[in-house]
Amino acid sequence: MRLPTLSLPFSLRRLIGGRATLSAGAAVLGLFVLLAVFAPMIAPSDPIFQDAAVRLQAPSLLHPFGTDNFGRDVLSRVIWGARIDLQIAVIGVVFPFIIGTTLGTIAGFFGGIIDVLFMRVVDVVLAFPFLVLMLSIIAILGPGLGSFYIAMALVGWVSYARLIRAQILVIKNSDYAAAAASLGFGRMRIMFRHLLPNAVAGSFVFVMSDAVLVLLNGAAISYLGLGVQPPLAEWGIMVAEGQSFITTAWWITLFPGLSIVLLAFGFSLMGDALADLMSVNG
Repeated sequence: MRLPTLSLPFSLRRLIGGRATLSAGAAVLGLFVLLAVFAPMIAPSDPIFQDAAVRLQAPSLLHPFGTDNFGRDVLSRVIWGARIDLQIAVIGVVFPFIIGTTLGTIAGFFGGIIDVLFMRVVDVVLAFPFLVLMLSIIAILGPGLGSFYIAMALVGWVSYARLIRAQILVIKNSDYAAAAASLGFGRMRIMFRHLLPNAVAGSFVFVMSDAVLVLLNGAAISYLGLGVQPPLAEWGIMVAEGQSFITTAWWITLFPGLSIVLLAFGFSLMGDALADLMSVNG
């Protein structure tokens, strides 16, 4: 006789899976945050200290991740690189989010000529490939993290603005928006106190996915020599510096490359978990 099996409702399965995924993503991100915060205490040596006597040494007890072509400890550089790459992922998302959310709210709420002009600006930005436009802006401003953040802000706001605009267009005719207007509240209060908090939830899911893109773009820009400049420890730079030794000293590129993948994986897990939890609650 076949025993009956317990079948959980689909929403409950998604809720449990979403919380498990959220915990896993938080654990991965928390690990990198700890590495970044406590880098001076965790790293075994100075990340920019060069020792020609130990250059290109394979992983060992003394140097668990090996040394690079300048004799620098790869483990120390990976740990210190977490600071810069986390900074890239966070700051590279925050400014586009603020700009896009503000512009999308204004365009969706007022509509008319403001919305038309807004959409034309969006069309112009989207007419150019994302990475090409970023490289052009950085080339004009000069290499460095500051130029990268400015380029991200000028290009990355579009996705957030379109997302928020679409939500505002839906909810601005809701009952609570009409009630706020009937009570005599000003437009700014209605937009940013009543509509925006109800429209911005979906953007938080996109923030996690966008952080992955920003992280990869930051590493790519540094790889091309337009982002973080040597001798600072950054994973994209480390991959670029080790490409000439990929067949003889594979550890120089392997460990920073794995760090990029793991950090991106952590942000992806957080985004998937938030999407699952929001779909259940919705």
